[in-house]
Amino acid sequence: MFTVEFKNSDQQPLYIQLYSAVKELILKGALKEGEKLPSKRSLSAHLKISVITVENAYGQLLDEGYIRSKAGSGYYVEKLPRASRALPAHASPKEELQASAPQKTPNYPYNFSTKGTDTRSFPFSVWRKLSRQVLSLPPEELLAPCPSGGVMALRCAIAEYLEDFRALKVDPRQIIVGAGSEYLLGLIIQLLGRSRTYGIEDPGYHKVSAIFKEHGAPCVAIPLDRQGACPDSKNLPDVLHITPAHHFPTGICMPAGRRREVLALMEESGGYIIEDDYDSEFRYKGQIIPTLAAGDRRGRVIYLSTFTKLLAPSMRISYMILPPALLEEYNKRLSFYACTVPVFEQLTLAAFIKEGYFERHINRMKKLYKKRRDALISFIERSPLSSFCKIEGAEAGLHLLLRVSNGMEEQELVTRAKAQGVFLSALGDYRLHGTAPEKTHRPAVILGYTSIDEECIAQSIKKLEKAWIV
Repeated sequence: MFTVEFKNSDQQPLYIQLYSAVKELILKGALKEGEKLPSKRSLSAHLKISVITVENAYGQLLDEGYIRSKAGSGYYVEKLPRASRALPAHASPKEELQASAPQKTPNYPYNFSTKGTDTRSFPFSVWRKLSRQVLSLPPEELLAPCPSGGVMALRCAIAEYLEDFRALKVDPRQIIVGAGSEYLLGLIIQLLGRSRTYGIEDPGYHKVSAIFKEHGAPCVAIPLDRQGACPDSKNLPDVLHITPAHHFPTGICMPAGRRREVLALMEESGGYIIEDDYDSEFRYKGQIIPTLAAGDRRGRVIYLSTFTKLLAPSMRISYMILPPALLEEYNKRLSFYACTVPVFEQLTLAAFIKEGYFERHINRMKKLYKKRRDALISFIERSPLSSFCKIEGAEAGLHLLLRVSNGMEEQELVTRAKAQGVFLSALGDYRLHGTAPEKTHRPAVILGYTSIDEECIAQSIKKLEKAWIV
């Protein structure tokens, strides 16, 4: 039985230390594929820790795909694909599909749109205070030209946040700030070139395919299985756009084995991965899933994230992290572009992050959205809908998928719901044109819960009962 040396630390709970130690043993091969792990009780007794601590650590390893559970038998080490030879952590390389048209959301009494946030919870008083502080700065600091990549104060604040909360260590100079992920994707296409083939998850966020199409970048659909994006190793795209921490709209979390496999495939082919980490902070069970970028040793991952889902839709501030070689290319060819986010907003956001308000806001919103998610799940499970509805993808993010088997097709489900005043969208709305839905899966609808309160959730489920029970 393995032994773990725990450190006395207020910053890292015991279960995280245990999870990290077991994960390291698996990655190094000390715990081999198929090997049975000690039972929760025996390991807790051996390490002199609580059973709950072991259970939480095993739960995180299970969520990330490092181990599997066998009913009545215990936990076993999961098979991980052999990764390509990694470079040392300090080494840096020198070195025609149509998009679905975005849907407008009418003013329905019960709105399960996935586009909004709870703007009533935005900390206006804090933002106002920080804005006044920024306005008191010397004029030359506020009015001077902004570097192409953004104000260094914000880039440093983002780098510190990523290191503390996403275990992703980057040089602030690698961070490029822009007004929305759409703008940054346009820069990426210019940087990598329109002659490359771009792979897009199918189903996926329709705006991504629209951006590639409008920039003249050829696209191919990448199908999904139960573990997320499933690229064909014999026909890989040059660039792969994926959402591994929490896929939109299915909610799939890509397990560790698949993440390592995809990263290895793209490393070996010389391709690039655009890792869209748009809402990874909202995970309601265990730890936040590690980024692909944190495991990238050959400079093949472009990390993309946004503050839109974390703060407000009008907060058009996003950022990307370029690997060293691509950063050098960006500085040579594209640094003539002016940063598209005003200096005033960048400095205010930098202070918001640096002074701890951002972390507190995320924790507050996570509790709020979890409460709504729990209420939505509870009302569905206690409703007659539960006899023909199955909830998927609810462990993280800001929406869930509802599989429905009452004999209706997706569009009929949506139409009948709207007739009762309930707005929701069909999974098929996020398929690329020209691709067929899975024949093995039940029709599905998507329920976002950021813009609807608990009282409306209860009423909306009653409305769906009227719409779908015939």
